[in-house]
Amino acid sequence: MSLVKFKNNTSPVERGFNDLFNNFLNDDLGFFMKPFSGFQSPAVNSVETKDHFRLELAVPGFNKNDFSVKIEGNLLTVSGEKKNESNREDETFTMREFNHTSFSRSFTLPNTVDSTKISGEYVDGLLKIFIPKKEEAKQKPAMEVKIY
Repeated sequence: MSLVKFKNNTSPVERGFNDLFNNFLNDDLGFFMKPFSGFQSPAVNSVETKDHFRLELAVPGFNKNDFSVKIEGNLLTVSGEKKNESNREDETFTMREFNHTSFSRSFTLPNTVDSTKISGEYVDGLLKIFIPKKEEAKQKPAMEVKIY
């Protein structure tokens, strides 16, 4: 592998304007955009073992009833929706950052999985989806072939 040296040809003045503009957008206008940003998409780990695949989605703050896992053909879609409905008549919010939160992630399943036996669990903010492999797709131990 070869490394290519990067040379930044922008002038210090141009970099200064870029930094000023980016800081203004991120700091000043970012304040107004926060209520609209919300939770976008959970981080996902994909793990393969000899018997199954496992998807791990980091989704803290949800309940197991907030999730939906659907399979259409070879497409697995995991979605979640959490509504914050804690309005009390004797309270007035001076700031409210807990909003409605939703996400949807889709994954293409290989032909080697048994989609009828997919299961899941939600523990400590981690949603795990277990996707078993078909029996013929599981790794078999190596065997030695005798030559006569």
